[in-house]
Amino acid sequence: MADGTESAKERHGVLFDVDGTLVDSNYQHTVAWWQAFRRFGHDVPLAEIHRAIGMGGDKLVEHLLGEDRDPEQDTELDSTHAAIFSAYWPALRPFQGAGELVRRCAEDGLTVVLASSASQQELGVLRGIIDADDAITAATSSSDAENSKPSPDILQAALDAGGLEARNAVFVGDSVWDVLAASELKIPTIGLASGGTSEAELRDAGAVEVYKDIRALLEAFDDGPLHTLAAPGGGAAT
Repeated sequence: MADGTESAKERHGVLFDVDGTLVDSNYQHTVAWWQAFRRFGHDVPLAEIHRAIGMGGDKLVEHLLGEDRDPEQDTELDSTHAAIFSAYWPALRPFQGAGELVRRCAEDGLTVVLASSASQQELGVLRGIIDADDAITAATSSSDAENSKPSPDILQAALDAGGLEARNAVFVGDSVWDVLAASELKIPTIGLASGGTSEAELRDAGAVEVYKDIRALLEAFDDGPLHTLAAPGGGAAT
């Protein structure tokens, strides 16, 4: 793992999105949002909800219901989604190779930070599912950012938590919103299609590389941007 005496200018690191990237949870989130909307009388197609997964809850509600919605419902919708989603926690699983990838990055000398917008309680559950805490330097939660994705606040918080500079970091995410948020900070994004967003959409949004899933990223690790970043004199992919 990275030497703690390194300065932020010398330390290189990788920021990981969690839902849909390390943990197979995007479709559970989609159903939880669908049920929450139904409880408040909104019939939103599942496909539209899925395409918005990766946004923060507040941005997702506004995106799907529009400006003419009752904004007083926003917090209740978000809370209802969270409560429904919590029922899926025992069934959530990591993507194959998730813990292995996190450890491989740390073993190569990269500072590993989870850039999550989950609540503190949910983040604890997700970290247990990933089962690689020994290789994780820091993690963010919803309390660390004023504005949610696609705003870049949570990624800036992750950089700060890991003692990193954007120019020495790479972000691994699965949604268009991940790529757009990272682009605001000029952090290159490695896209994973495991969350249900296509390679074409991720590349169109600006992802520098796209892999089918974590296993594919692991298999290409030695020739890929994460290994390049960790190499002596390495820098973030562009």
